[in-house]
Amino acid sequence: MIIKNIFSGKMGEDIHREFLKFGKGEYRGKYQIQAKKQGEQTLIKTGNEFANYFVQRCLEKVRGEIDVTGVVVSTFDLKNDAPFPIERTKNFMGIRQLVINSKLNPQKVLDFMKKYPTVFFALSFKTGDFELKIKPKAPKSAKPSTKSPVEGEEEEIKVNFCTLKTQDKELLGEFFFDIPNFKEVSISHTLKIQEIKYPKDFAKMKPEEVREKSVRKGILVREMDVDGKKERKEAGFEA
Repeated sequence: MIIKNIFSGKMGEDIHREFLKFGKGEYRGKYQIQAKKQGEQTLIKTGNEFANYFVQRCLEKVRGEIDVTGVVVSTFDLKNDAPFPIERTKNFMGIRQLVINSKLNPQKVLDFMKKYPTVFFALSFKTGDFELKIKPKAPKSAKPSTKSPVEGEEEEIKVNFCTLKTQDKELLGEFFFDIPNFKEVSISHTLKIQEIKYPKDFAKMKPEEVREKSVRKGILVREMDVDGKKERKEAGFEA
């Protein structure tokens, strides 16, 4: 998971790909996470940034076909390449959506995700081990914060794009790698892109190639409220 990897100093292609959508600036209220213990289960709510991660990690645990609903969102036509049934398609201002409502083979979805790593998979499904619900719509584009933060005031953002009920300790460890125990936790991240390093020969490249090969450098700030106790930490990145 990219947040854990940044704080562990592990810069990889997943972080580079994730940050391509961000320009220079400060992005507050990103990668938000709220969680609460409910008996043996943990209820996790997040923003849209974790949708693909949830879908992939949960499908990897599934054996046999399962009922899946939701949408696959892209800027290009995937209908004829999709290895699973499509109920219908939607297209609005260049944003294409494949609407899914059928029983699917998990491996076919995973292979499709691997083939198209930048496509957004807002899929919902459940088994006896977990229940995943993701809002079936396209995520909003990332925009830098324009107002300076006021001390003591926090912007109210509803965190409910993704909802997961699980007791998978491995997955929980990815999200709460620095929180050994909690009853209720709220986490928000601020992404500060301080510099964009362009490839040396960018003048000879196409705009999309320049974007793909550019490196973002900055700081990720992690602010946590763990059972009423607040903590703040930050880590630098270049990816």
